Amino acid sequence: VHMQGLWALLLWPHLFTVSVPLECRDDQASLARCPSISQEKLLDRVIHHAELIYRVSEESCSLFEEMFIPLPLRLQSNQGGYACITKALPIPSSKSEIQQLSDKWLLHSVLMLVQSWIEPLVYLQMTLDRYDHAPDMLLNKTKWVSEKLISLEQGVVVLIKKMLDEGAMTTTYSEQGAFQYDVQLEMLEYVMRDYTLLTCLKKDAHKMETFLKLLKCRQTDKYNCA
Repeated sequence: VHMQGLWALLLWPHLFTVSVPLECRDDQASLARCPSISQEKLLDRVIHHAELIYRVSEESCSLFEEMFIPLPLRLQSNQGGYACITKALPIPSSKSEIQQLSDKWLLHSVLMLVQSWIEPLVYLQMTLDRYDHAPDMLLNKTKWVSEKLISLEQGVVVLIKKMLDEGAMTTTYSEQGAFQYDVQLEMLEYVMRDYTLLTCLKKDAHKMETFLKLLKCRQTDKYNCA
């Protein structure tokens, strides 16, 4: 446990440092000042931020799996018995459908995904505190992703204003209430629900990164983006 805590202390400042590029100025000014930087630069920073969120969410999922999920339960989860909280969102999954999305829908899809995960990650931070021997590194990574999703949301909102000259599009879907709390679960059910959350977060974070990189590609080589 002490070694895990030591690794957390060593890695945590690095995560904080690499998260800075989304900010609009070197002095870490508010994202409200992002309109002062170019659209291209902001998109690059948002992409970099999404890459980091995906990487850390992947590391969190792997760490949780190694600590708490026996192999048979991993296989059970991989068989699709647990639905992701963003399943109801009107966002395609197949490569061909994603290619057909307009720039507007790529941006709004990223925003919907980000907003859908803010509340569940607050829950996840609370529920991980109930685990015996949960490593500090896992708790810190989860907290980091939670905080940086909020920053990513702000960056995408500004990007929508810059690229589309409009505010965030309202949809009939609301992330409020999409995630259901249940304090009556058995411990194994808690573990599997949290594992599902982390697995789905990893998938959705990768989707955010993919959408933003496709958007970037279209800015430079519109007809050759795969």
